[in-house]
Amino acid sequence: MAGIKVGSDLWISEYITPWDIYVHGVTKVLAYKKTAYQEMYIVETGTYGKGLVLDGKWQSCTGDEFIYHEALVHPAMICHGSPRNVLVLGGGEGATVREILRWKTVEQVMMVDIDGEVVEACREHLPEMHQNAFDDPRTNLVIGDALKVLDTTEKKWDIVISDLSDPIEEGPSFQLFTKEYFEKVQRVLAPGGYFVLQAGPVAPAELKLHARLVRTVGAVFPNVHSYAAHTPTYASPWGFAIGSAEAIATRPDPETTDQILQEKTTGGLRLLDGIALLGMLQTPAYIRRAIAAETQVYSLQEPPKFFGKGTLGQEA
Repeated sequence: MAGIKVGSDLWISEYITPWDIYVHGVTKVLAYKKTAYQEMYIVETGTYGKGLVLDGKWQSCTGDEFIYHEALVHPAMICHGSPRNVLVLGGGEGATVREILRWKTVEQVMMVDIDGEVVEACREHLPEMHQNAFDDPRTNLVIGDALKVLDTTEKKWDIVISDLSDPIEEGPSFQLFTKEYFEKVQRVLAPGGYFVLQAGPVAPAELKLHARLVRTVGAVFPNVHSYAAHTPTYASPWGFAIGSAEAIATRPDPETTDQILQEKTTGGLRLLDGIALLGMLQTPAYIRRAIAAETQVYSLQEPPKFFGKGTLGQEA
C-alpha cells in the first residue's frame, strides 16, 4: 500500500481461518529443524522480539509472552493458595515453569515435553523466556510422552497445567485435548487440586473449539470455568479452562489476591494483580452462551482438529 514502509522481506503467515491470515515480519531465523514430531522455527521479529513457531503456529514471543504465561499459571495457583507440587504437560520454552517457580510454596515442578530438540533449542535461544528455570533445583524436566507419565506417576499433584501446542491433526498433541486425557489428569490430582488447560481462541469466528474443550473439561470435573487473555501475537484473545472438584472463586476479592501474591510469590508479575484477576474471570456473555449451547465432548474417537498451519516465505 502506498505510503506504508515495510520493514521485512521474510514473513511468517499464520492461517487463522480460511479467510484470515496473521503475518509477522521476521528479521532473523535463529534456529530451524524438523524434529521427529514437528517443524520448529525460532526467529527474531521486528516488533515482538524472539518467537517460537511450531508447525507454522505461533507459540510465544518475548515481547508479550508474559500475558499468556501469567494467565495460564497464576489463577489456579491463587485458587489453591499454597501449591507445593505442580505438573506441567508441554511448556517447551520454560516460561510456564518460570512463572510457577515464583511461588515460594512450590517444592517441585515436573515439566513433561515430548520434543527434547525443541526444549534444547529454547534453552539455547530463548533465555529471556525460561530465565534459567530449567536449572532450578525444584525443576524436574522429563522428555517423554505426557500420557505415559500420567499413567505411571504415583505422585499426586496440587496443580496440573496442560500447556500443549495447538491440536492440529499432524502435530504431537491433538489427542491430548480429549475426555480420556482429562480423566488421566483427574486421577493424579491431589485433593483440593486444580487443572488448567490452554483452550484455544475465543474470537467469535473461532469459538467452537474453546466451547467444546470447556464442555469436555466439564464432563470430567464438577467445576469448570472459562477465561481469556488478549495476547497480541496470537491475533485473537486466547482462552483457558480451569477445572476442579473444588469451588472456583470467579469473583475473588482484589485485596485478598494482592495479599496472597505479596506473601507467597517473589513478585515480578506484569499482567496479574487482584484487579486484573477479577476482570479476567468475568467471562463475556457470548462465550458463556456458546459454552452453554455446545453439546459435543471431545474423545479419542473424535478429537479436536485446530484449523490450519502456517508458512514462512520471502516477499515477492
